[in-house]
Amino acid sequence: MKNAYYPAVFHPEEVGYSVFIPDIEGCSTQGDTIDEAVEMAKDAIGLMLEGISEYPQATTPSALSPEGEDFVVMIPFNAAEYARKNNRSVKKTLSLPAWLNEAAEAAHLNFSGVLQEALKAKLGMEGQNQR
Repeated sequence: MKNAYYPAVFHPEEVGYSVFIPDIEGCSTQGDTIDEAVEMAKDAIGLMLEGISEYPQATTPSALSPEGEDFVVMIPFNAAEYARKNNRSVKKTLSLPAWLNEAAEAAHLNFSGVLQEALKAKLGMEGQNQR
């Protein structure tokens, strides 16, 4: 998926910025610095769009009228990158031959690590580490 760009309205606070994403109902966040606020906005967009098959259409920045010191920043969002970044563990049940299980245990292999390495190799993602 290509990046989608959502406008975010930044409001300077006494410390940092509060951020509101008008195209995604209930989507707001904050950050102590502009960089942190942008990262938090990316995460907020990802959390709000997680599991949604059709994303809302993004408003053009010129259609927004920020008030006072508020300003608009376009926030890029890529669902595939967000999913990789959101690296929560998922439990999987699998089957393998008993002899292979015994050999792997005798070699003290980490089954999860070996499976992750094999999946990354199969998907052409070798060397990519996620947090």
